[in-house]
Amino acid sequence: MRLLPLFALTLVFPAVALAADPHSYAQPAKVRVTHLDLDLKVDFAQRQLDGGATLKLDWKDAKAKDLVLDTRDLKIASVEAVGTDGKTQPLKFALAPRDKELGSKLTIQAPQHPAQVRIVYTTVPEASGLQWLPPEQTADKKLPFMFSQSESIHARSWVPLQDSPAIRFTYNAHVTAPKDVRVVMSALNDAKHPLDGDFTFAQPHPIPSYLLAIAAGGIDVRETGPRSAVYAEPSVVAKAAHEFEDTEKLIATTEKLYGPYAWGRYDILVLPPSFPYGGMENPNMTFATPTVLVGDKSLVSLVSHELAHSWSGNLVTSAAWRDIWLNEGFTTYVQGRITEAVYGKTLADEEALLSARALQKSIGEMSANSQKLTPDPRGVGADDSLSSVAYDKGSWFLRTLEQRFGRETFDAYLRGYFDHFAFQSIDTDTMFAYLKTNLLDKYPGKMSEAEARAWIWQPGIPKDAPLPTSPRFDGIDKQRTDFLAGKLAADKLDAKTWNTQEWMFFLDRLPDVTPLEKIKEIDAAWHLTGTPNAEIGMRWYVHAIAAGDKDVWTAAGEHMARIGRLYLTTPVYRAFAKTPEGLAFAEGIYAKAKSGYHPMTQGAVEGIFAKAKKAQAK
Repeated sequence: MRLLPLFALTLVFPAVALAADPHSYAQPAKVRVTHLDLDLKVDFAQRQLDGGATLKLDWKDAKAKDLVLDTRDLKIASVEAVGTDGKTQPLKFALAPRDKELGSKLTIQAPQHPAQVRIVYTTVPEASGLQWLPPEQTADKKLPFMFSQSESIHARSWVPLQDSPAIRFTYNAHVTAPKDVRVVMSALNDAKHPLDGDFTFAQPHPIPSYLLAIAAGGIDVRETGPRSAVYAEPSVVAKAAHEFEDTEKLIATTEKLYGPYAWGRYDILVLPPSFPYGGMENPNMTFATPTVLVGDKSLVSLVSHELAHSWSGNLVTSAAWRDIWLNEGFTTYVQGRITEAVYGKTLADEEALLSARALQKSIGEMSANSQKLTPDPRGVGADDSLSSVAYDKGSWFLRTLEQRFGRETFDAYLRGYFDHFAFQSIDTDTMFAYLKTNLLDKYPGKMSEAEARAWIWQPGIPKDAPLPTSPRFDGIDKQRTDFLAGKLAADKLDAKTWNTQEWMFFLDRLPDVTPLEKIKEIDAAWHLTGTPNAEIGMRWYVHAIAAGDKDVWTAAGEHMARIGRLYLTTPVYRAFAKTPEGLAFAEGIYAKAKSGYHPMTQGAVEGIFAKAKKAQAK
């Protein structure tokens, strides 16, 4: 594999001094994991991973006596020190009682400071970072499927490690699985690897634990370029390869903007519908939802987003979950630039407007602290740190910087930022110090330090925040107004040419409770009930349920049962849960769909039910 100049930068930059991570038991000031060797067996029958993790250690504190690791529900069989000569020695260890959020602290007595420690363990079937699907819950219904989701702090449920974004490590892995099953990881994958049940992987670049990923199942491969391929179940792979055929073009476009792609290959794994997110930016192997496979490439901005993470997030990483906007805000901005370069400014502006309008609508319902890009410490779970503020306010701030300083100047700044902090984890203070020196002070009079600080550390959205214009959206706004006022019939809407984003815009700005007759009129004209486009379907069902249209309930239930992606499923559950009858219907759907949902989706839906029952009991 070609090692790029960016990789060499990690050898000369000093480590950034960071505060302790409240979501990890690790003590990196005393000892730090620098490399992981995994040896795992995929056991579908028992729904578990069996094997061992060998951690290479850099002892920082001469007085340290223990190695403290993060775990959640792991069954630890043994721990031993591994000497430079390969000899082993048992080590005493203690597994603390389980904390609901953080799991169990694993304390290993290691006063002799061994260079490596090996832990033999087994995961449990309910591991929060793994989902095991029987054949009937896959597309092809022939082989079982397993995949991980380590973000935010779920890697500890399948590997004992220092589970904090501030700690980066390289890794190698040896994984065995039943024959005919393909195993892939967030590392270099060989598309031509025989399905012989024996796989090896190497990740030569240091990554944080939340980017550790694995999947196994009936997975086929199609090359989409000289350094990209699509992996998916055989019945899905051709459709996915067509949808993502522009991947190489996307990579090359981003390289022109922000420098060489540092990871060698960029592959995409399309998972079963139970995957809880749109995409996960695992290095070398993005995990993606099948809900973006709509046939017209209208939702491939998801690939632009996950690819952008190869620079913002994977290359330069937020050191703590409260700083997650450094990953997601920067990435959403870069996504827009990729989309504009490859698919045109109209689509990029529409997507920016959609996210900005949605944020304007929702931000007022948040606490003042939650409206900040870097909120004050608030005691929330790591998973709860992700919000539209991190994505949409963050990218809006960067678009504002681009407007104030000019695109050419801002592009040069951003490329320098990625180069300077390559393969490091940083916090917002570190980012801001670099911003002040290399942009605000270097080009005075464009934006004051106070203005920039307000964007990051103050609630809300500045009143002068710029928005792109969209003549097509303006036209849709007028048509929606005329339709609601009775001046325009639904079948006269100019919707035959609307793309997915334009339908989203039309639906997003309907009244929260639209008159039932208007909902009926739209459906009669445009047949949105039963749409295969999940982005449109989610919005449509929420409006139709709120209007009281019981004719959509069956199709809405099929949508909920088919899709495990949180963003596309939980709003429909929430809409049903507003009435006792709707809640009962939703509980019936969930009872049938639960086994096919990811643990994260299960938790979210059950939380909706609990909140609804509490409200209805008052």
